[in-house]
Amino acid sequence: MDKKELLERIGSLDDQRIKLGIVDIDGVIRGKIVRKDKFLNIVESSGGFCDVVFGWDMLDQSYDNSKVTGWHTGYPDTSFTLDLNTFRQIPWDENIPFFLGDFSEVSHPACPRTLLKTVISKAESMGVTPLFAQEFEWFNFDETMDSLNAKGGLNPTPLTTGMFGYSLLRASQKSAYFNDLFTLLDEFNIPLEGLHTETGPGVYEACIQYTDVLEAADRAVLFKSSVKEIASKHGVMPSFMAKWNSELPGCSGHIHQSLWKEGINLFWDNNEPFKMSEFFKSYTAGQLDALPEILPMFAPTINSYKRLVEGAWAPTTLTWGIDNRTTALRVLNTGEKSTRLETRVPGSDVNPYLAMAAALASGLHGIEKQLKLEVKPTVGNGYENKANGTLPPDLISATNAMKSSELAKTLFGDAFVDHFCRTREWEHRQFAARVTDWELKRYFEII
Repeated sequence: MDKKELLERIGSLDDQRIKLGIVDIDGVIRGKIVRKDKFLNIVESSGGFCDVVFGWDMLDQSYDNSKVTGWHTGYPDTSFTLDLNTFRQIPWDENIPFFLGDFSEVSHPACPRTLLKTVISKAESMGVTPLFAQEFEWFNFDETMDSLNAKGGLNPTPLTTGMFGYSLLRASQKSAYFNDLFTLLDEFNIPLEGLHTETGPGVYEACIQYTDVLEAADRAVLFKSSVKEIASKHGVMPSFMAKWNSELPGCSGHIHQSLWKEGINLFWDNNEPFKMSEFFKSYTAGQLDALPEILPMFAPTINSYKRLVEGAWAPTTLTWGIDNRTTALRVLNTGEKSTRLETRVPGSDVNPYLAMAAALASGLHGIEKQLKLEVKPTVGNGYENKANGTLPPDLISATNAMKSSELAKTLFGDAFVDHFCRTREWEHRQFAARVTDWELKRYFEII
């Protein structure tokens, strides 16, 4: 519907509440409820949002190294605008209207949605339309925030037991929650292609339907918060940590992508080996070229790198292959409409806007530079193929590589790279300053 129709619809609602959200650097939705008349004022001009949301971490601890905002700026309000195309009503919360906003009109360097829109503009200037989708794995626990807090945040009880992937039995045993996820997400305009259990106690996987890349990122961000809200209605606590338990598989956030023009999939060429067009080969080469220098956009936390280990269904090498789940990039070439690239590096802890911006920008880099896909496809075990190199092993190594990368600055701008790397350095310092249970058990008595 157009703007006039939408505003008429909103005006006709008896509910005076409108829920608004923006997304911070960690992919966390920050928002508020406003009155309808306040919402209409924001639509007609703009609104102010305290930019502390870009000056603190996911636990509201203020960065001590940020240039963009901080105590030195006084944390002012920054102008944000609402994207009316994001309109939804929340079916599990009294059908309250909901909208996403961003800071693109002021080109805020810390706004993830703004960054993705900038990369999309690059794609449009090249005459292509990116279609993306993200899939998520996540663990579910028989906990509430109160019950887990009473345990000191440790030893959560999984929703189900055993390693039972693709289990209709396990899904049926928690059918009220499982079915609500599929149905309510669909009503909230986050249509799922599939939902099933994965291998591990209480772990599910959902594949979100593909669409244009901005909507795909919106869906992915809203998916994670929606699952948490729906789960709480059932006394369930989900976790999108990349690796919550060292003995269990990690949780992925794979990104599927293709580029189109006038209804034609530019990745498909029936006459080429592997059915990959030269366009597709350059896109893939661009991602392989950039991966070591932009990895924090795919793996943003300390915990992300606990998932990126050999033999754990997550990549560790700079590899690609045809339908190969041991490589960083998996090419799916089953037909003209379905041929696409799956970037398997991201975990479920990722910020979808940043991850999709990274995937698209690096792929376009390959096309623009006409990079050749000189790396041969991996056949067999991708963990053993280290010929093209490996991924940085931890957050600080990856951040240092990105901080010094001219390619990263070219793709995303100096201001974003500087701010984002500062936030990742902060994240590393928070971890490095803590004494862990592992250290106590290992060193307390023996050393």
